[in-house]
Amino acid sequence: MTALPLVFDAPRRGKPPRHLADLTREEARAAVTELGQPAFRADQLARHFYRGVSDPAQMTDLPAAVREDLTAALLPGLLTPVRHLSADGGRTRKTLWRLHDGALVESVLMRYPDRATVCISSQAGCGMACPFCATGQQGLTRNLSAAEIIGQAVAAAAAMANGEIPGGPGRLSNVVFMGMGEPLANYPRVRKTLDALLTPAPHGLGLSQRSVTVSTVGLVPGIRRLTEEGLHVTLAVSLHAPDDELRDTLVPINTRYTVTEVIEAADAYAARTGRRYSIEYALIRDVNDQPERADLLGRLLADRLAHVNLIPLNPTPGSKWDASPLPAQREFVARLRAAGVATTIRDTRGQEIDGACGQLAAADRVEGVPAVAVPTPSVEPPVELGAEADQ
Repeated sequence: MTALPLVFDAPRRGKPPRHLADLTREEARAAVTELGQPAFRADQLARHFYRGVSDPAQMTDLPAAVREDLTAALLPGLLTPVRHLSADGGRTRKTLWRLHDGALVESVLMRYPDRATVCISSQAGCGMACPFCATGQQGLTRNLSAAEIIGQAVAAAAAMANGEIPGGPGRLSNVVFMGMGEPLANYPRVRKTLDALLTPAPHGLGLSQRSVTVSTVGLVPGIRRLTEEGLHVTLAVSLHAPDDELRDTLVPINTRYTVTEVIEAADAYAARTGRRYSIEYALIRDVNDQPERADLLGRLLADRLAHVNLIPLNPTPGSKWDASPLPAQREFVARLRAAGVATTIRDTRGQEIDGACGQLAAADRVEGVPAVAVPTPSVEPPVELGAEADQ
C-alpha cells in the first residue's frame, strides 16, 4: 500500500531564527541582558508574544528606542500567513503558514458555542508513511521548533481575542496536536510547547491540561515519556485497525510497536492519570469497517479506560480510499456499544476547505508546493448516526 519508509530522524535543515518561545525564562532574561537591557524586559516581551502582539509600535511599555532591536532579536516572525480559508459561516478557519525556509504547515481554528479549538502541526510533513494519509505520503520535511508550534496556538488565541471569528471576541479554550506530523516524533519541542500552553499568563496561554490533546500513531516510547513525566493532557491514539495484520499496512509503525504494546502503553497512561484515552479509528470502505473488525475492536477495548472516536474518511481527490457507507458506520457503532465500549462519531467541520479529515489530509497546492489539510479534533461534540446524519 505504501513504498515510503518510516522516518524517525528529521532531515537536518537550517534552524529557524532564535525566538523567545524557544528559551526558558532564565535564558530569555539572560539574552535580554546581553542586549544591554534589564532582565525584566524579557517578561515584557513574553507578555506581548502570548497576547499575539507582533508590532513593536504597540509595545508601549518598552522604550521606543529599543523596541525594534528587542523584537528583531527575540520575537522574529516565524510564521507568515499565505492564506486563510473559511467555512461554516466563518466559524472554521484554516490557515496555511509559510516558515522561514519555505516549508508549509497548516492550522485550523474552530469555534463552537461553548469552546474554541485550534488544531496545530508539529512537523512539516510526516515520516509515519500511513498510505491513506496525504501528509504521511508527503514524507517528512523537518521538525518544527517549539516557537513555530506555539506560534500557531498564539495566533489562534489572538484571532479569538480580536473577534476575527464570527461571534465576537472570545477565548481559545482547546488545543489539539492533530495537524501535520507525529507529535511524539518531535517530543522535546512538543513537550516545550505543552509547557507554554499550560503556563499561566503572561508567560503562557494558561490552558488546562484537560483541554490539550496529544495524538499519536502509537510511538510507545513517547507515550511512556508522557506517562513518566506526570502530564495529564488527553492522549489520543490513532489505531485504525484492531489487528496487527491489517494495522501493519495501514499504520506502518505497527511493525515496530504492535497493537498490544500500544494499548498497554495507553493503559499505563490512563492508570497514571485516571483519564480515559481516545482511540481514533478512520472508517475506510471495505478495508477496516467489517463487522468482525468492530467485534475484535470491542473485545480489545472492553473494560479499558478508553473510548472510540470513529472518523468517516474524507478522501483526498483521486485517492482510492473512500469512506464507509452509512449502514456500515451504524453497524460498527452498534457492535462497539454492544461490547460496552463508549463510541462517538467525529463532528466534521470545514470539509469544503479540506479542514475536517481526521488524520486523513486533503492535498492542496500553493505556488506549486504541496500543503496538507489538518483534522477536526475528537474533543468536539460527537455527531450521532441518526436520521439527521443522512441529510
